[in-house]
Amino acid sequence: MKKNTAAVVWDIAKPIADELGLILWDVKFVKEGARWYLRITIDKEDGVTIDDCVDMHHAIDKPLDDADPIEQAYNLQVQSPGIERELTRDFHFETYMGEKIMVRLIKAFEGKREYKGILTAFDKEGVTIALDEETELNIKYKEASWIKADDFEGIGSFED
Repeated sequence: MKKNTAAVVWDIAKPIADELGLILWDVKFVKEGARWYLRITIDKEDGVTIDDCVDMHHAIDKPLDDADPIEQAYNLQVQSPGIERELTRDFHFETYMGEKIMVRLIKAFEGKREYKGILTAFDKEGVTIALDEETELNIKYKEASWIKADDFEGIGSFED
């Protein structure tokens, strides 16, 4: 089975990020309007700086050119995942287990499209979040527009 572009780039970028002391958070190859973008998202325990993004950009430029995994013209962007980082990979969910997350549903459930809660479980089908001390909500990945970290202090937290 042929790997998609993001998976091929992941394999190129991962050892480079590791060597630079960075965490490869995500790789996406997306079309916006008439342009294609290769977005490499990096992280670091004490936060990503602009220098980290520049270093990763410079370090991956030649390996990408040599491997030539993308046929069409594209813009390369190296970025931080930000405070509302999207959670898409198993290690993202492992990292945020027991933490506050936000989910936007494609279709409203009980009149709401956005939910905040504590991530209590995940598997190949979806996530479970605790909305309060008695209520959990199971959400399938295919039902969600996005799932993000909720790193804003005080939002979505429980009262003791």
